[in-house]
Amino acid sequence: MKGRESGMPDEEFWNSFFATDGAVERLLGSNGVQGDLLEFGCGYGTFTIPAARRTTGIVTALDIEPEMVEGLRNKANECRLRNIRPQLRDFVANGTGLDSASQAHAMVFNLLHLEHPVALLREAHRVLQRGGVLSVIHWRSDIPTPRGPSLDIRPSPEQCRAWLTEAGFGRITDVDLEKFCPFHYGLVATR
Repeated sequence: MKGRESGMPDEEFWNSFFATDGAVERLLGSNGVQGDLLEFGCGYGTFTIPAARRTTGIVTALDIEPEMVEGLRNKANECRLRNIRPQLRDFVANGTGLDSASQAHAMVFNLLHLEHPVALLREAHRVLQRGGVLSVIHWRSDIPTPRGPSLDIRPSPEQCRAWLTEAGFGRITDVDLEKFCPFHYGLVATR
């Protein structure tokens, strides 16, 4: 099931919104991820590639679009990153297919405008290990941006915090991404 406003723009245009290495370092921490990482909606692999470089385990990168999955597979091979596992999966309708408490980190980037965001966050909570971390990036809802879903369906950081709490997450922290993603805000939450 595709989410509302789920189409992707041209890759070069999309990548112009992010300084991904800096954003990933801020979200995954200076030591990176010690264990496996799950990415909901990998798209072009914009965040997948830098995350894989900062992860000791496997990066399971899910997307509903076959061309996105194949494109990421090719990029991972070109970059000689053997820890990326791209998978075609409708995680909104069918979940991740991963075992409970199997992941050290999960990334939900630009997705919480979906129709049932708490269900997605509950699935992230389910697959995270105790003490695991969820990182969230979303388009800012307080300013117009050159891309992104319509302002009326963008969640505010406060709304995302409420959803994260409802999904069972504990400590929720703001992450300043302005230098790396000026049209986005970031949050991290601990299971």
